[in-house]
Amino acid sequence: MDLVKTKSTITSYAAQKMIEAAKAKAEEMGKPMVIAVVDDAGALKAYERMDGAPLLSVDIAQDKAYTAISFGMATHEWHEFIKNDPPLLHGIVKTDRLVVFGGGYPVFVNGELVGGIGVSGGHYSDDMEVAQAGLAAIS
Repeated sequence: MDLVKTKSTITSYAAQKMIEAAKAKAEEMGKPMVIAVVDDAGALKAYERMDGAPLLSVDIAQDKAYTAISFGMATHEWHEFIKNDPPLLHGIVKTDRLVVFGGGYPVFVNGELVGGIGVSGGHYSDDMEVAQAGLAAIS
């Protein structure tokens, strides 16, 4: 049995490409956003707080990216996952850094989870659109 596993992680180059594409989409929408890309361990890899983006969005964007890599699922999928399960609905939402609304996505390359992107600054549907633009930059 192997004692060590080799893992892939997102590169700085890919993370920056995602930031640039997401920022361009946010500018097109006329909405200042905070965009965060984390690596496979949840550490911040690239970041942009556009001029005028809400201060509260700084932590939310990073937490969305962290949530997305933590379970390998988008943040908007969490609500559906917990809404009819009272212990989870009332318990897991108190977990630090967990976000259960849209704007965070895991980043997969060749089927391997290598990072996450989180966007905050608008309605979560706007955040999702901006994050998806970031994902499209490396797919």
